[in-house]
Amino acid sequence: MQNTSSFKPVRKAVFPIAGLGTRFLPATKVMPKEMLPLNDRPLIQHAFEEAREAGIEEFVFVTGRQKEMIEEHFDHQPELMRTLEQRGKDDMIDKVKTSEMSEAQLFCTRQANPLGLGHAIWCAKKLIGDEPFAIILPDDVIHWERGCLTQMMDAYNEHGGNIVAVKDVPREETYKYGIIDPASDNGKTVDIQGLVEKPDIDKAPSTLCVIGRYILQPEVFNYLSAFEKGTGGEIQLTDSMAKLIGNQPFHGLRFEGDHFDCGGRNGFIKANITYALKDPSLRDDIKSYIESIL
Repeated sequence: MQNTSSFKPVRKAVFPIAGLGTRFLPATKVMPKEMLPLNDRPLIQHAFEEAREAGIEEFVFVTGRQKEMIEEHFDHQPELMRTLEQRGKDDMIDKVKTSEMSEAQLFCTRQANPLGLGHAIWCAKKLIGDEPFAIILPDDVIHWERGCLTQMMDAYNEHGGNIVAVKDVPREETYKYGIIDPASDNGKTVDIQGLVEKPDIDKAPSTLCVIGRYILQPEVFNYLSAFEKGTGGEIQLTDSMAKLIGNQPFHGLRFEGDHFDCGGRNGFIKANITYALKDPSLRDDIKSYIESIL
């Protein structure tokens, strides 16, 4: 993806993946939840491919204990490749190559203590430096022909500043999310004048929530470095982002695509069904099976 914007390019992306995945136990007792398969590839690879499509060059994984499998997944596996070559499995070779970093750069840093999403992002501070950067939460899967981050790059190249992906949710569910306070809204791009993390339903300023895609300016680290605890006693990313408003442009983008919260079994199963029905090698069989059991 070629950048023709006058704004500083976004070359780096942070993937906060230190969580324990308790909602998938015992499957995630040893295996990281980011390695759970969505159709034919793990969740983390879907996130990686979305970032690569958007032009990201440096991939920063904020990890925790027992996450070494993720780093291994993106490494070159010569023994596997030799075996596939000997067996003439050219189609499998091509699939494996999509998981290799090749020209991209992978960096890993640890979040030693589970102090919240804001703290996880702060752990990447030295690797990001003074550049704008993207954040992708692999739990949030968005299925569309053009990746969500690519769509956000278009908005960034137009507006600069900070961009977050937003979608409407039922008002009775606003307490689960970071909710934006819109100053103006043209149906696609929202000018944001405030952000609040998990508000009481009757105090939510709108029904537009932030989902796991962000493009932020490095000044957010100035606020994250204060380690102020917010909702749930954690260091919230939303609180630090809110302090950028008024000092820098801040917009929300209503992205195109189907969003699945794969941090829980419900959304994960729905995503697998959707991806299977879009896969030409599976679609007819899966559709027939679903019809038969219904």
